[in-house]
Amino acid sequence: MPIWAFVRLAGRVTRGEPPRLFLILGKNRRLFRSWLRFAARLMPRGKLPRRETELVILRVAGLCGCDYEYEHHVRMARRAGVSRAEIDGIADRAEREWSPRESAILLAVEQLHTDRTVDDKTWETLRPHLSDPEIVELFMLVGHYEMLALVIGGLRIRPDGHLAA
Repeated sequence: MPIWAFVRLAGRVTRGEPPRLFLILGKNRRLFRSWLRFAARLMPRGKLPRRETELVILRVAGLCGCDYEYEHHVRMARRAGVSRAEIDGIADRAEREWSPRESAILLAVEQLHTDRTVDDKTWETLRPHLSDPEIVELFMLVGHYEMLALVIGGLRIRPDGHLAA
């Protein structure tokens, strides 16, 4: 599928204009195609449940101050079963009653963002809840959305207004 067709299709799926991120990254066609394949392996076709994936993305977007990704993923998070109250609290790191697995995941996200690693205690907290492939995916998901926040900020990509929920 040509890139322009994919970008237009993405706009139809979101019931609006094509996402600005796709329009801008599509200017480098070869890189855009490779990035899409990689990104799709993390979301939506990753090993982590979609709810957890969206929690991770929203937390990373909040930590990085990336309004584009935060706004883009609010609607997806709602479809994945994340409540409005959970969404409202995730970016500002409000205390919530997460499941033990979600708590372990969010702790790892915080440490990866702040320290670029996880300490032994966090590692021990993750191990009972996630398999080795899930841990690898979690860390790559965090890194991917940290990278996107950097690219979005550097390229000054504004949020897609039609996606805000």
